[in-house]
Order: sequence, then C-alpha cells, then structure tokens
Amino acid sequence: MMISTVMRWCAALAVVVVAAGAAWAQGAPAKVTIAIFGPPSLGSFLPPVIKARKFDIGNGLDLSFVERPPDAYAVQFNSGEFQVGGSASALILANARNRGVRVVYLFNLFDFWGALVTSNNEVRTLKDLVGKEIAAARGTTNFVMIDWFARRQGFDLSKAAVLNTAPAGLMSYAMAGRADAVHLWEPGYTQLVTKKPTVRTLDLDIKRQWKRFAGSEAMPYLGVAAHEGWIKQNPKLVEPLYRTYKAAAEWVLKNPGGAADLILPKGSNDARLAIKLLIESNDRLALNVVGAAEIRKEIESVFEAGLSIKNLDKLPDPGVIYSLPLK
Repeated sequence: MMISTVMRWCAALAVVVVAAGAAWAQGAPAKVTIAIFGPPSLGSFLPPVIKARKFDIGNGLDLSFVERPPDAYAVQFNSGEFQVGGSASALILANARNRGVRVVYLFNLFDFWGALVTSNNEVRTLKDLVGKEIAAARGTTNFVMIDWFARRQGFDLSKAAVLNTAPAGLMSYAMAGRADAVHLWEPGYTQLVTKKPTVRTLDLDIKRQWKRFAGSEAMPYLGVAAHEGWIKQNPKLVEPLYRTYKAAAEWVLKNPGGAADLILPKGSNDARLAIKLLIESNDRLALNVVGAAEIRKEIESVFEAGLSIKNLDKLPDPGVIYSLPLK
C-alpha cells in the first residue's frame, strides 16, 4: 500500500515537473539581435517604444537593437554579421540580392518621404543646385529616391558636389549652413525645422510623381529584413517579430505624446512637441507596418524606379520579398 502510494506521488510529481518545465520553456523569450541606423533615423524610431512598453516580451521575444551608421549597417548586415536588420530599405536589399546575398524583405515599417533643405538665398529650385554642394547620406535608399525624384524634374544630382555623411551629421550641416543644401528625412527633418524654422524645403513633387509612375500612393521604403538562413532556422519568429512592430506602431499612433517622450527622452519640450505633431499627422512620417506579401506590387515599383536610374543593374528575383502573409 505504501509503495503504491509513493509511486502515485512520484508520478504526480513528475507530471508537475514536466508541466512546469514546459511552461518555463514556453515563457522563455527568444533572443533576437537587430541592427538599426543610429538616431535620428526611422530605424531607431520604434525600438525605444518596443523596449519601454515590452512589446517584444509580450510576443515571446527579447529584442536587442544595435545601432550602426548606414554604410557600416549595409556591410555588416549583408555579410551576415547581423542576421536581422531593422533599417532595411528596399533598394539596398535588391542590390544585395543581385550580388547573391540571400536577404528577404519581411515587412514594411515606413513609406518614403525625404527632402532637400537649404538656407542659401541663391537656391530656390532644384536646378539652382548645379555646381553647388549637397550634404547627404549617399548610402541610403532615401538618397537614391531623392535622386530619382530630382531627375523626374529634370535635375541630375551628379551636377552638384555631393558630400557623404552619416545621418547624425546631416543636422550639423543644416544648422550651420555648411552646405548649399542638405538631404534629410524624418524624424531629423522635424527636429531641424523646430530648431531652425527659417530653413526652406525644395519642392520634389513626391506624391504626384510617384502616383504617375507607380499608380499607387503607397511607396514602401524601410522595413525589417532577414537572411534566408535565419528565416529557415527561425520560421516561427517572423510573425511574433511582425506583431511586435505592429503593436508598437499602433501604440505610437494612439499615444503620440507618450511616444515622443520615449523616442526623444533628452530633447527639449519643443522638440518632443514637434515629434508628437509629426506622429499625429503621419504625413511625412508615413508609418505603415504591413507584411511584404501584401504590398508586393508597390515594392516592385520601387525596384523599377531604382532600375530606371541605374541604382539597380537588374530586377532582383522574387524571393527578395517575403511571400507568406503576416498577421
């Protein structure tokens, strides 16, 4: 009788231990390291919200974000040093894929918006930049698209002297007027206008030109990508990763003031107010988290634009766009 009781007790204990172990295993978040551009950049826009609000933990992930300037980001992501990239622009991925680097655009975060700003009174239109200096982050898709939009209006940026610098340095160029024009995008553009409201923005006719070319207002620009090997090894992490970013984006749009505090914790009250207003309008920010499979046609239009100005030597194979729907 006692032996039978002990055996039943041991069996019950074993079930409890196994159940506890399974629960622990299920509750342990999967660690994922993601390379991103350093601030101010769109790639660094959502990460502080994700970590502060623990959207990653809520989706079974523990994300670590590592900041890199654009050129270093491209090299280290394409080499596979980082298997997942959170500042993944469509054209950089397409170029990498054409060179045999098996990278995949998983989902979009932001649609395109960019600008050329100036404080030079002699520069009123794009054509006034002939022979002038432009400070730009040449290694970004944003700059390539600026070049594409400029050419649509008859101005080739090769007719100006383009000074390459990291995104963080562009603000200094614009504030000091050290170049005739400066290439910027959000959130750096809003931060600049807050500090220097006299700066002028040259007209690139973005919405009209893109609708005429692509037949759509959506212009996928920057998202999250991964190497095929990582996707094959971690097929069940793609959707939680998407849901993490999606939840963060939804929270940001519903809580613009709180988001501004997290995104710009050391900024001035005016700077945080500007970020809050940027989020509320979402016009230039263009936050749009959507699975790549849902916007394949629009992504392919971006590739066509890159091909038209020889940023791409050919269109990438279809595998560059993640084919499974995400929800």
